Parts: sequence; structure tokens; C-alpha cells
Amino acid sequence: MTYATIRYDLADKVATITLDRPDRLNAISLKLFEEVSDALDKALAEGARAILLTGEGRAFCSGADLQDAGGLPEDPGELLDSHYNPLAEKFASLPIPVVTAVNGLAAGAGCSVALWGDYVLAARSAYFLLAFVNIGLVPDAGATWLVARAVGRARALEMMLLGERVPAEKAEAWGLINRAVDDEALLGEARAVATRLAKGPTKAISLIRNSVRRALGEDLTDVLARERADQKTAGQSADFKEGVAAFLEKRPARYEGK
Repeated sequence: MTYATIRYDLADKVATITLDRPDRLNAISLKLFEEVSDALDKALAEGARAILLTGEGRAFCSGADLQDAGGLPEDPGELLDSHYNPLAEKFASLPIPVVTAVNGLAAGAGCSVALWGDYVLAARSAYFLLAFVNIGLVPDAGATWLVARAVGRARALEMMLLGERVPAEKAEAWGLINRAVDDEALLGEARAVATRLAKGPTKAISLIRNSVRRALGEDLTDVLARERADQKTAGQSADFKEGVAAFLEKRPARYEGK
């Protein structure tokens, strides 16, 4: 598939997906989400063991393109059903980790997309904005779940009710993202994290990311039962055997993601 709204590259088992509508600040069109979804399938088919998601130009993603396909339908929820929610679920259920490199503005659903990453880095000049309230809508694409669980009720409501910018360094202090880095270092730092994850024990990483997501809505008894099941699965992997062998032989592990 030839992409019109994104770029795709695979190197060192890291699939880099770049949102590529800089003239529209990488605003979300239906085609963009369709192409991102296709790129995820392509990455898995080609053996990628990590995803790196970023944006081209001065924005990561400015949110929904209100000019796409004639504007929002009478029921904006139709777009959530057809494109936004399925892609959010697809990212959440990936068997490989996701690193996002937020190179500029991440607004509206674009903020949600940034937070779909398991590890989120942002340029110091970047900022996060949930200004749905300013046009009479509510945050979507998982924003209420992602933000509230990251920063707590008070800060989530502050961000969503006031619709004000949260600069990258403040986002880091709040715990909304992992790290704010110098602008010129962003892609290098993000690729280093993605490459490290791609070289790791992929099966265990997959179980960990799924376990943490589910644990946010479970009680301790359920968590303990799932950890028991996941530990059995991880303990039967080739990566576990390699990890133990490397430890005993005092050498770096060479994981194959199996």
C-alpha cells in the first residue's frame, strides 16, 4: 500500500510511523487513521518488535480535521465507532510496545494518540491540549481514561474543563508523559528507547503492557490470578530460557522475541 498521509519505515525491528500532513498540522482524517491501522498490520507482518510513532513538521497531531469529509457528522460519535475507537483498541492490544515521540502540539484526539504509547517522550517545545470544552464536545479516543489514570482526578479535570495548554515539562512533572527532552534530541532518544524494547523479551513485554492496562480496572485478587497465568506463559518462552542462560553465563541476553 502506498501511503498518502503517513510515512512508514522498518529498521532494526523498529517500525517508525510518521504522521505526514504537516500543512494541516497532522490533523486526523479518516484516511490517516486507516493508513496508520494498515501500517500496524504491516509492521507485525514484517516482524517488527516495537513501534515508534511521531509527527512531521511543527506538530505531532492537532486533532480531528474538521474539514475532512465535509466536517463532523450530526452525531460525532459515528466517527468514534468507525475509526477512533477501533484504532485505540488496536494500539492497546498490540503484541509489541509503542513509543511516541511528541514533536510539537498534541491537541484533542491528537493528545490521546500521543498517550497511546507505552513510553512517551516529548520535545520541550511541545505541549498537550484537551480543548474539546471550547467547542462544546467531550474528550475522546480514550483521553478521559488515559489522562485521569496518569495524573489523577484534579489535574485531569483541570486539563479538560479549562482547556489550557500543558507544556511538556509540566506534563512530565504531572506524570502524564515519561520524559521531556531537548527538541533536537527527541527522535534520537525515542529511537534509542524503541530499539532497546525491540531487542528485549517481546513475549514478556507484551504480557506486561496488557497486564498493566487491565490492572487499572481490576481488584487485587484478579490481578494476582492473571499474574500467575502470565508468569506460566512467560516461563515457557524461549526468551526466558535465554535470559536465564545469559544471567548464569554472565553475558548480555540475545532475545529473539519468542
